[in-house]
Amino acid sequence: MKKAVVLIGGKQYVVAEKETLRVDLLPEGTKELETGALLVIDGDKTLVGTPEVEGVKVSAKVVEEKVAGDKIRVIRYHSKKRVHKETGHRQKYSLIEITSIK
Repeated sequence: MKKAVVLIGGKQYVVAEKETLRVDLLPEGTKELETGALLVIDGDKTLVGTPEVEGVKVSAKVVEEKVAGDKIRVIRYHSKKRVHKETGHRQKYSLIEITSIK
């Protein structure tokens, strides 16, 4: 099975074909994505790029947009003042499926 390391949104991911991946929210209206590979692993062969491996492209399609992640609770507390404030945050993600590693 062929695997590759790709750079999407400033983060590196190890991907394989037919794999579903949750990445940071992509720009609105993005249907397909094509990026170069930083590293390719094909059985016993490993190709390392400088910075990308020449001739290798990783294609992906967006399955779902604006998928909400887990809620993170943030509590600010001031001791001896009887003051606290609680806020929450849910990061939005895009779900992509790797279609091919060429």
